[in-house]
Amino acid sequence: MNVRGFSSLWIASSLLIACTARPPVREPRPLARPALIVVSLDGFRWDYLERPAASTLRTMMTHGARTRRLIPAFPTKTFPNHFTLATGLVPEHHGIVANTMTDSVLGRFTTADTAGNRNPGWWSGEPIWITARRQGLRSATMFWVGSEVSFNGLRPNLWRPFDANLPSAARLDQVLQWLALPADERPDLVMLYLNRVDVMGHRYGPDHPAVDSSIAVVDSALGRLLDGLDSLGLGDRTNLVVVSDHGMTGISPNRVIFLDDYVPLEPGEIVDLAPVTTIDPLAGRTELILQRLSYAHPHLAVYRRAEIPIRFRFRDNSRITPIVAIADDGWTISTRAQWATRPLTDLGNHGYDNELASMAGILVGVGPAFRPGAVAPPLQNIHVYALLSYLLRLHPAPNDGSLDSVRALLR
Repeated sequence: MNVRGFSSLWIASSLLIACTARPPVREPRPLARPALIVVSLDGFRWDYLERPAASTLRTMMTHGARTRRLIPAFPTKTFPNHFTLATGLVPEHHGIVANTMTDSVLGRFTTADTAGNRNPGWWSGEPIWITARRQGLRSATMFWVGSEVSFNGLRPNLWRPFDANLPSAARLDQVLQWLALPADERPDLVMLYLNRVDVMGHRYGPDHPAVDSSIAVVDSALGRLLDGLDSLGLGDRTNLVVVSDHGMTGISPNRVIFLDDYVPLEPGEIVDLAPVTTIDPLAGRTELILQRLSYAHPHLAVYRRAEIPIRFRFRDNSRITPIVAIADDGWTISTRAQWATRPLTDLGNHGYDNELASMAGILVGVGPAFRPGAVAPPLQNIHVYALLSYLLRLHPAPNDGSLDSVRALLR
C-alpha cells in the first residue's frame, strides 16, 4: 500500500520511532481475507479534505475510494455516532442517544463516567469488533467508543482504556506494535480513534489555523500507518478505512438562546443542553414548557418526543426525553444561571441537524477491496458497519444499514 511514495529512509525512521524494540519483520500469515484497519478522525468535517494539510488523505482518495460526505446520525455527537459507525444502528436502536442522558433504571450517563462507559446496560446492538470475535477473528481497539464494554462476556482481544492525554503519535505506536505481533497473535481488525481535530475545532472554531495544524498531525499519523503497513509486508493485504463521526460549525457568544428568558426551569429538568436540549419536565409541567418555548426564538425548534421529525429517527427510545429543543446551525442554547458560572468560551460545536453540510464527515477507503478513484454520493453512516462486515467477510449482526449503499466504493 505504497500510496505515499516516501523514501525508504523516512519509512525506516518512522517505524523506528513507532515500534522501538519490536521483533524483526516477520512474513505475514497467509490470510484467507484481507485485514482491516478503521481510523476515526473525530470532528473531521468533509471539506477539511481540501485543506493543504490533508495531503495523505488526498493521496488515499486518488488510490482508493471515498464518499462526497458521510452523513452522521442525529444528534451529531461523538458517542452516538461512534457507536452507530460500529453497529450500523441509529442511536434510538443502540441506546446511546446522547453524550449525556438518563435512564429510569441506570440513572445518568456522561462521557466522562467510566462506570457507565463499561456498563453493558447502556449499550445495545453488536459492534464490529464483537462480530469479528464471534466469527473467529481477532480484534483490537485503540480508544473506540464502546470498546471498553463487555458484550455477553466478550471484549476485543486487545484494547486500551481511554486516556485523553495520550498523543496521537502514541496511539499510532500502539497500533503498529499490535500489527507487528507474531502471525497467530496479530489482529485481523484494528480500530483507532484520534480526536485532536475535534479538540481544536471546539476550542478555536473550524476556520482557525490551529485546526489546520491538527489536521497535519492526524494526516501525518495516517502516513506513518501506511508506511508501517508496507514495511511489515501487510500493505497489499490490508484495507484501511478512515471515517469521521461528525463535522464542526462556528459558534459565538452573540448567538445564544437563553431558555429561562421564556420559561422558568426547575433543577434537574434539563438533561443535556447544547445545541440539542433534552428536557424531562417535572409532573404537570410538560404543556407549560412546550407552550412557552415552542415559538420563543426564531432559531430554536421545540418538539414533543412523538412529534420529532421522522427523518431524525429519534423517537423510539425511553432515554429520549419528552421535550427536545434543537438550535439552528451556529446557535447555542443555555440558561442565564449557567451562563453566570460557565459562559461560552469555545468557538466551535456540533450536535445540530444531521443534514447540515457543516455536520457531515468523511469516509475514505484504500486497499485491495476498494475501487481506485471511486466517488460515491453522500452516504449515511449507518451503512459503514455493513461495509466493514463485508471487508472482513463476516455475517453482519442485525443493523439499520445496507451493503448495497456502499457497493459503488468496491471493486
